Amino acid sequence: MMRVKNNQRHIARWRLLLWCAASFSVLVGGSCTTADKPAQPNVLLILVDDLRPAIGAYGDTAAITPHLDKLAAGGLLFERAYSNQAVCAPSRFNLLLGSRSTSSGIYHFGRNFRDYYPDAVTLPQYFKQHGYHTESMGKVFHFGHGTHGDSLSWSVPHHKDLVIEYVDPASKKDGFTREEALFSNQSARGLPRGLAWESPDVADDAYADGRVANRAVERLRALKSEPDQPFFLAVGFARPHLPFSVPQKYWDLYDESKLPMPTVTTRPEGAPPYAVKYGTEIDQYIPVPTEVTAAPFPDSLARKLIHGYYAAVSYVDNQIGTVLNELAALDLDENTIVVLWGDHGYMLGEMGMWTKHVNYELANRIPLIISAPGVSHPGSHTAQLTETVDIYPTLVELAGLPVPQAQQPFDGLSMVPVLNDPETRIRDHAYHAFPRGGRMGRAIRTDRYRLVEWKEIGDGTGPAEYELYDYQDGYMEVKNIADEQPAVRDTLRALLAQQPAAAAPQPESKQ
Repeated sequence: MMRVKNNQRHIARWRLLLWCAASFSVLVGGSCTTADKPAQPNVLLILVDDLRPAIGAYGDTAAITPHLDKLAAGGLLFERAYSNQAVCAPSRFNLLLGSRSTSSGIYHFGRNFRDYYPDAVTLPQYFKQHGYHTESMGKVFHFGHGTHGDSLSWSVPHHKDLVIEYVDPASKKDGFTREEALFSNQSARGLPRGLAWESPDVADDAYADGRVANRAVERLRALKSEPDQPFFLAVGFARPHLPFSVPQKYWDLYDESKLPMPTVTTRPEGAPPYAVKYGTEIDQYIPVPTEVTAAPFPDSLARKLIHGYYAAVSYVDNQIGTVLNELAALDLDENTIVVLWGDHGYMLGEMGMWTKHVNYELANRIPLIISAPGVSHPGSHTAQLTETVDIYPTLVELAGLPVPQAQQPFDGLSMVPVLNDPETRIRDHAYHAFPRGGRMGRAIRTDRYRLVEWKEIGDGTGPAEYELYDYQDGYMEVKNIADEQPAVRDTLRALLAQQPAAAAPQPESKQ
């Protein structure tokens, strides 16, 4: 009840400001004037693909991320933020619709949400409906694998760029690759695998993220010239998504021999076989074996991939810095809410697994930093458990907009009370899901534990299998203790039972 009252208090405050701005008499003994009108905040939403919290501000001592560290120093860092599904397209629907995958039924690529929710109102679309100029560039909605963007969300057409990209001619000797085809909604049949990395001596804007950063700078300058027009600018970066194609200077930042290597390379003891994965995505790149098994990669290959990931993180950090520096240079930072969001976590050989697509900690824990001038406290941290779907209502409340009445399922909770006081608690667990092996894995993460419930898809009343993990000693799953700790398991089962049953998977779109 307290969290509801807190949210209502903040919503009431913002509604009062909006009412005042509309020139109604709301103050005792006086009326509103133009001088009383609060400037409506801008929104800069920064999306990063495949970024786990490999950031200095999150305690990663290997990561060289000065710009993200500076952003964290100016806002609130969410230590326990989680994706609602650890895969690109659904996770972005989670963010932009405020809907969990298990509510919308969108778990896979090749699904376009307006086929199922034609009157849905996306996060940017809601801001557009309330007078904002909304614009996007780079990877915001997922493009590829039969999935498309959404023109209704934006005031101007989306500015698209590449996700899979090579600039070294030696990398392209075999021609157009499978992943390039898939990310451009073309058939990948018969095409070669691409390289997992390249490191040419080129300028940052030889790659898409550098071009996207430059585009964002240009658009901020143009938007600055319209001070009475608030904006919602979504800037999406592709790296550190594979391939780790970034300029040589970012590779040179790191000593490959000193980068952290996984300490546990075996799957969790007692985990169901369908709960883990070894291939999928990573095996689409040379020189990764075409058949990825439970055996860990050779040390030399693992080190090179980890090196490439960290180089890509530093590259994207610099692009984000370009955008944030321009925001400050234009004096827009004092009235712009900045959100840094990673679409899901990422595994770098831990438990023998790479990339994402599972219900484990490293695949689902994400970086989330919010800087809201006048609301968040600079340099603050919170252990509040937070989900991707919470960003939609949080931004709506920060902007002083009314509570959305959306057609699509709406699962988020506003985190504005946490921005005001990082010790405030709104959720006692975070929720996510992933379907694997014909089963739906629904999971909750508390401060200490994660419970995953597995049931056959379409058989909600059938028997369930459980995984239970204790994170008191670290972020990796070592042993399933569901049978050893029945009291904990049953307590978390009761919490999970409070969540709605998983929606049936939506059929593939016909586009």
